Amino acid sequence: MTESVAQPAVPEPTATVVEHSVRTIDVKREYHIGQEVVKALRGVTISINRGEYISIMGPSGSGKSTLFNMIGGLDKPSEGKVYIDEVDIAQLDAYELAWMRCRKIGYIFQTFNLIPVMTALENVMLPMDFCDTWPSRERRDRALTLLDRLGVADQADKLPATMSGGQQQRVAVARALANAPQVLLADEPTGNLDSRTSDGLLALLAALVRDGQTVVMVTHEPSARQFASRTIALADGRVASVTAA
Repeated sequence: MTESVAQPAVPEPTATVVEHSVRTIDVKREYHIGQEVVKALRGVTISINRGEYISIMGPSGSGKSTLFNMIGGLDKPSEGKVYIDEVDIAQLDAYELAWMRCRKIGYIFQTFNLIPVMTALENVMLPMDFCDTWPSRERRDRALTLLDRLGVADQADKLPATMSGGQQQRVAVARALANAPQVLLADEPTGNLDSRTSDGLLALLAALVRDGQTVVMVTHEPSARQFASRTIALADGRVASVTAA
């Protein structure tokens, strides 16, 4: 008999505040490089509702990637607050934070980040195995269902190197959805795709939103704006504008 792993006591959101998946309050992030202080974020306050499709845009150096890392719990602010599902992530220890990332956040990366020696099916099952979110007997069927939903079920037994860029990205989306995350974070997800495949992926993310998924996409491509409910533009580490669709 295997011993069950105790779950950390991550605070649950209050019943009266449920509309926001993500909130940041006056978030600042500074990096010290030698004697130089780089101010990547200079006081960013945003709110992202459940079921929204948010596009975060801005030129290189505007703070997009830093904000992505804050929302995803990959980094903590120098000042300010980040709330995921109304939980202040700064109050979580390393174990609690990892637990929250497993269950609340799904990540899609520009470079796909699929494990090259694993099949598509095994890549999608990996988050479930790592986080132990689904009974072991259900993981294969769930992974196959997600691959089918993403239109790549026929790639289940193939290695990433044998798939096209678009197929790999769809497998990456399936993997990001494996643990039924509340927020799907996409970091430049179309950067390695041609325009046709890119449009297909953006439409796919929009379809997930229609099913209730929250999507936050960091991008520099203006064409991505057509699918988002709101576009947050950053410049010099600050919110320059917020535009509704």
